[in-house]
Amino acid sequence: DYLDNGNNKMAIQQADKLLKKHKDLHCAKVLKAIGLQRTGKQDEAYALAQEVAALEPTDDNSLQALTILYREMHRPELVTKLYEAAVKKVPNSEEYHSHLFMAYARVGEYKKMQQAGMALYKIVPKNPYYFWSVMSLIMQSISAQDENLSKMMFLPLAERMVEKMVKEDKIEAEAEVELYYMILERLEKYKEALDVVRGKLGEKLTSELQSRENKCMAMYKKLCRWPECNALSRRLLLKNSDDWQFYITYFDSVFQLIDESWIPPAEEEHSLEGEVHYSIEQAVKFIEERITEESKSSRPLRGPYLAKLELIRRLRYRGCNDEYKLGDPEELMFQYFKKFGDKPCCFTDLKVFVDLLPSSQYAQFISQLLAVIPLSAAAEGEIALPADIKALQQHLCVVQLSRLLGIYHTMEKQQKLTVVQELMLRYRHGLEFGKSCLKTELQFSDYYCLLAVHLLLDLWLEGEETAVWQCLTLLEEGLSHSPSNAQFKLLLIRIYCRLGAFEPVAELYSSLDAKHIQHDTIGYLLTRYAEALGHYAAASQSCNFALRFFHSNQKDTSEYIIQAYKYGAFEKIPEFIAFRNRLNSSLHFAQVRTERMLLDLLLEANISTSLEESIKSMSLSPEEDDIPWKDLRDNRDLTVLFNWDPKDRDISEEHRKLSLEEETLWLRIRSLTLRLVSGLPTLSHTIQPKNSEKTTENGVSSKIDTIRSLLQQLEAAVESGKKFLEQKIQYPVLGPPPTRMAGFFSNGSCQCQTSLFYLVSDIYELDTNGLEDSAEIQERIGNSFKSLVERLTELFNKCKGDLIEVRDGTLKTHPNLLENLVFFVETISIALWVSSYCDSVLRPFKSNLQKKKKKKKESSVAMPPVFTHFLDYVTELQTLTSNVIDHIKGLEIILTALKLEELSLKDTLLLQEEKKFTKTVQGKVQSSYHHSVQEIGELLKKRLDTIKKLKI
Repeated sequence: DYLDNGNNKMAIQQADKLLKKHKDLHCAKVLKAIGLQRTGKQDEAYALAQEVAALEPTDDNSLQALTILYREMHRPELVTKLYEAAVKKVPNSEEYHSHLFMAYARVGEYKKMQQAGMALYKIVPKNPYYFWSVMSLIMQSISAQDENLSKMMFLPLAERMVEKMVKEDKIEAEAEVELYYMILERLEKYKEALDVVRGKLGEKLTSELQSRENKCMAMYKKLCRWPECNALSRRLLLKNSDDWQFYITYFDSVFQLIDESWIPPAEEEHSLEGEVHYSIEQAVKFIEERITEESKSSRPLRGPYLAKLELIRRLRYRGCNDEYKLGDPEELMFQYFKKFGDKPCCFTDLKVFVDLLPSSQYAQFISQLLAVIPLSAAAEGEIALPADIKALQQHLCVVQLSRLLGIYHTMEKQQKLTVVQELMLRYRHGLEFGKSCLKTELQFSDYYCLLAVHLLLDLWLEGEETAVWQCLTLLEEGLSHSPSNAQFKLLLIRIYCRLGAFEPVAELYSSLDAKHIQHDTIGYLLTRYAEALGHYAAASQSCNFALRFFHSNQKDTSEYIIQAYKYGAFEKIPEFIAFRNRLNSSLHFAQVRTERMLLDLLLEANISTSLEESIKSMSLSPEEDDIPWKDLRDNRDLTVLFNWDPKDRDISEEHRKLSLEEETLWLRIRSLTLRLVSGLPTLSHTIQPKNSEKTTENGVSSKIDTIRSLLQQLEAAVESGKKFLEQKIQYPVLGPPPTRMAGFFSNGSCQCQTSLFYLVSDIYELDTNGLEDSAEIQERIGNSFKSLVERLTELFNKCKGDLIEVRDGTLKTHPNLLENLVFFVETISIALWVSSYCDSVLRPFKSNLQKKKKKKKESSVAMPPVFTHFLDYVTELQTLTSNVIDHIKGLEIILTALKLEELSLKDTLLLQEEKKFTKTVQGKVQSSYHHSVQEIGELLKKRLDTIKKLKI
């Protein structure tokens, strides 16, 4: 009870009391171990658990408790050992055998699962156990590296096992038929699979709607049996003329049959599935009949009307002149709008077919639609507004189509501003219809506000600085009326980040309440900017969110797989495994892991703990690279923001490819930087006797080789990065955000960091050669120190300037200065880690020289130049860092003194309520910059303290 209530200390005390009375009570020991594990005493808990496990307990309580403990320790492999021992002692226990099977399932031991399943079936001949074994064979085939082994051994064996049950007429459940179908499909025995589905066994497939038909259709397609495909889809459309997937199959098969010049056999049936359509005339007639049928139905169906447009599109694509038989697309779309315009889905339905219209007809088409919407103006010359929600939806659909057809894009600036005003007027008028909406519901007119913001974003990209502030103002106003609108939040996040203000973003993102997989698909919106804009604490937190999800995925997926075995949902098991693999090789996961470790080092290494301890606690090693470069999956959802742009302005496949390439290049640079930093402590000075050549061969010298090889890889990655940036790619404003790579190269951080790692190599050489005959190396090191200070000073110069300036009554932010400051802090930190390595090499040399001095009793033993170089360098680092800290203090004062209230946004377009939101927005941006500068300043002060300790 104490454990369940989270009172772990009491649980440990109670267990101790019990153990005093009964020294060998296994269960009490394990419960105590769980208490210890939960209070952070992992080692004690593990020792106690192993003590019990060594006795191979067979009582249920101890086994269950140990299973819980091992799961909390993330050591599922220990559970298998536990039940292996229990099964040996109690060979006929169904319960222990099934626990053993599930334990193997958790660790993915498919061969042992197969054996455990059969052992279970021998004890208790129940079908599910037999099929667990069969499924484990399929899993062996999926996980086998060798395709041949999979096709020649595992799958045929699984097939034979199922056939045995079929012959003996022992197949009972639907899951068993599904499994048989799955095996045949993987063996590419499509004919046999089809026979199973169409035969007596197929009658068991009842849990999903049309499960049998869908499986037949899949097999017909694989076997290219187009007459059957056509007849079956035709038959299913007669049953339900709104099922879009069957229209697609119907059209595919008709055109395949036309291409093959198929003619039906004279005597017998057209096909196994009945009558076949094999000409355009039949297809046209069939669709017309569906529309006639639809007009009689009680509920309007969209499928038949859209199918007609789809057929026109296909005929046009094939260059057939038969489309006239179906009518004019413009007229058809107009009729569709009249019927379904008041449904929110009308826009997405028509969006697919707008390219059937010639661009010369766009304006006329929009006017035609507007003419049928019932709008009424209150007075002469005022905007005509909708009287009810239906009219509002219709009008909204037309506005979205206008944007999609590029009508707004061709307008002049003044026209665009007029449209923005009109849209906002319509938005505010539409709020009346949503007065009774709950907080969690969206307002009917929200899209007007979003479309107005999109127009303003166009203006901003064309150089209109005030437009971006108006965007934020309108979005904040929209959010106040519709607090659950995710689109408002996502757009606010993107724009605030573009302006360099991260503070409001953290709150917006947490209010989105991202669940599960969304940490991977939209997490990039947060992790891309948090650290880049100097919000270190928030960056740590956002990395933690994502990592927590990725790590729990491992554990959760095992549970899903076990549930799938228990309930016979076999076809889901490969899906769960593919899902797990996809998350493990997620690009975002790799980025967050790398950035999180770099961030931790930045915040802690040589401040609260030594660099060596920090690296050890992360189990980092320069030799190991745990990023699956070949299999990286881009799981980002780049279309999460609604967009009504025409195709040529929208995010394209090309953009996605380029963005993935850029992200991967940047990840490679960051990962190599991290590994180079993690290599520094491995080089640290260890005094070795002169004759121990052997140890240097396999010990430290291989470490320096690792560093040098990583450095070459970094050079290559940087070259690739520069080549990539030469393409000067511009992503759409709502497309993928660019990486930090361009700034990293242009502000000089890259050159600084690379030369720091080259310096490490030189100092290592000095360390191995000694001071006597190394004048050349010492000079080289001296020059490196000088050029480093120059480069760091240049980098600092690129951080100078106002972060927020007021120009002609308009605010302009300079997020690039903030990003440069963050890179400066990172580069200075690497410089200090390298300096402390120099320090560890030079100190012993200095103490040896002083000993010699004492022996010779000479007052002037010449100090080698490297000491003076190093001291000058450290002093200059200290001065530079102090200057930057002073500069940051200056920025803080300016930001605090900036009186934003006095800014009147010159456009008197703003209404009184808008002005209130403008103040809020500008306040948020100002406060965020202030916060960034404070955090950067704090971190630099800590770094300054570490510089002061570096006096040899």
